[in-house]
Amino acid sequence: MKITFDNIDIVGHVIAENELYKHYHYSEILIRYDSNFIGFKRMPTIDEFKEAEAYLREFHLKKAQDHVKFEFPPDQKLTDELYQYLQEQHYTVGTNELYSIKPQDFPELSINPDIQVEEVNSSTYKDYLTLQYEQDVQFGESYAEAKKILHHANFQSDRVVQIIAYDKDIPVGAVDVILQDLTAEMDNLFVQDSYQRKGIGSSIQRFVMDLFRDRIVILIADGEDTPREMYRKQNYHYEGFQIEVLKVYN
Repeated sequence: MKITFDNIDIVGHVIAENELYKHYHYSEILIRYDSNFIGFKRMPTIDEFKEAEAYLREFHLKKAQDHVKFEFPPDQKLTDELYQYLQEQHYTVGTNELYSIKPQDFPELSINPDIQVEEVNSSTYKDYLTLQYEQDVQFGESYAEAKKILHHANFQSDRVVQIIAYDKDIPVGAVDVILQDLTAEMDNLFVQDSYQRKGIGSSIQRFVMDLFRDRIVILIADGEDTPREMYRKQNYHYEGFQIEVLKVYN
């Protein structure tokens, strides 16, 4: 099957749509940028972008949201005119990269008995929440508290598997796996900074590969971050890129 950005799960509801874009909104967590944005179906002209920008800004102001975010069509670069405007308006411009892998293609690992990876259950859920809070709070306490709503919904969902990793019984890393018919999407894979370079991230991935051998495993990587190089070395296949822009108002 051909993997595209359409295979990536979006936490949010489409509340408006036209021939140019879809407007996603998630009233449960208004400060989650990835759930409250406009996704363009085709590359807008500069005038079309300004019109969408004004619409989203007005909508967000009514909801006391201090940002606007836009995603552009996959595998398309911004026009020079649009890029210049975004720079002038102090947008942050980023690129996401899409990767996929068949579980049997993931490299075999040497076993480290200190590292244990397992599905989150009622006994380990508190550890999972504590880990996630420590990750989320860097974006503010309000954001971290709001994310608890999403974590709880995922814990109760049949289509999300929460996974946690321990190093000598200390919780050190986690990932959420979002299930669709043919894919398993790894979302928010992380290992605490002080436990990096011990093979924990690879152990988490190996666990996912073994758990979902009948699916294609997919993930999104920040085009500017070093983990993308790790994924390439681990036999992930590059499927394409998508540009997104964000502006947060003071």
